[in-house]
Amino acid sequence: MRAEIITIGDELLIGQVVDTNSAWMAQKLNENGIELFQITSVHDDREHIIAAIDDAFKRVDIVLTTGGLGPTKDDITKQVLCEYFQTHLIEDERVRAHVEHLYQDRPDVLNRLTATQWMVPECAVILPNRVGSAPLMIFPHGQQLLASMPGVPYEMEIAMEEQILPYLQNVQCTKDHVQMGQILHRTLQVNGIPESSLAIVLEEYEATKPEYIHLAYLPKDGIIRLRLSSYGEATEAEMNEWFERLKVLTKEYLIAETDEPLEVIAGKLLKERGETISTAESCTGGKLASLLNKHAGSSAFYWGSIVSYDNSVKEHLLGVPEDILKTRGAVSEETVRIMAESVRVQTGTTYAIATSGIAGPTGGSDDKPVGTVWIAWATPEGTSAECFHLGKLREQITDRACTKALIGMIKILGHKSDI
Repeated sequence: MRAEIITIGDELLIGQVVDTNSAWMAQKLNENGIELFQITSVHDDREHIIAAIDDAFKRVDIVLTTGGLGPTKDDITKQVLCEYFQTHLIEDERVRAHVEHLYQDRPDVLNRLTATQWMVPECAVILPNRVGSAPLMIFPHGQQLLASMPGVPYEMEIAMEEQILPYLQNVQCTKDHVQMGQILHRTLQVNGIPESSLAIVLEEYEATKPEYIHLAYLPKDGIIRLRLSSYGEATEAEMNEWFERLKVLTKEYLIAETDEPLEVIAGKLLKERGETISTAESCTGGKLASLLNKHAGSSAFYWGSIVSYDNSVKEHLLGVPEDILKTRGAVSEETVRIMAESVRVQTGTTYAIATSGIAGPTGGSDDKPVGTVWIAWATPEGTSAECFHLGKLREQITDRACTKALIGMIKILGHKSDI
């Protein structure tokens, strides 16, 4: 079964709003055995919306639209869908009761524009939207269908989880023309080899694997994710066999056997051990701390950070001697070692990571060009440090520094490939 997402709204096409809906929906569709074929963004424009729906129905079984369902004049999706499916609006008493209950403590919201929300297309299957006023609409189209949802992310997510996906699962039980396929993915993460060199290592592997098992290279911030995918053709046993072969070929560079973020992998290892971590950051400016406390449950292992951007903070809060800062510099092995050891002692954590570098675009020198970053890892057994050269662009440098810091921590924690 194939689906296409159409996001509707001028704000998406002028960069005012970032389309996070599509990525979230793509993941959920994949989890439910529905292959996403295309994502399209269109203006709040009748002709544009109609053309996008026409094109989508030529390719897929299910069309999912988001946006344009509000009560204001620029929200035209419902009216355009009525035109497309040759129907008209009628009042839905259930939607009216829901909207009136939703705004019972805000009578000022219940006006003539809000009243348009309980007018729904006669031919549509109407599903409840428990957190918003716009109804969820399913339009049958022969052996296909279109589902229309609000564009507000939390409304869309609840709609998908509670109404749209269960509806799609149920409707497939009564239709023989499409079946929920078994979409299989296996992902591992490697580091320490260029993408082109990795492709050479895997040439024979790619030449011999079945065509219906696809291999994708997904590089980002120094990590390459290798993803095997099959869309309803490979068995679990086949995927596992080819994944094991891939692991053997990449074992020298293997960091993780899952598609989880590095900070999640490190956090799981720390939790399993009942151990803790802190950070002392200069060039990364708190970015590493933000990653470590990003996910629920991080309080079990992440205790805190000192962001020591200025040398005076390194000296007075982290105890880096003034003479080291003057003679060796803030971006040096000596400095990051002291930073890591100091924050570890001050926070009382099992481990600590320190970063100091030149993120640019200015500040570099012949011996320490922009992109030079020192990272140290303090542990109960001692402290290690390493120098990296991470590019020329500021955000790229700080992102890669965080990646290197987490990879080093995972290796210290003994992560091989058994998570």
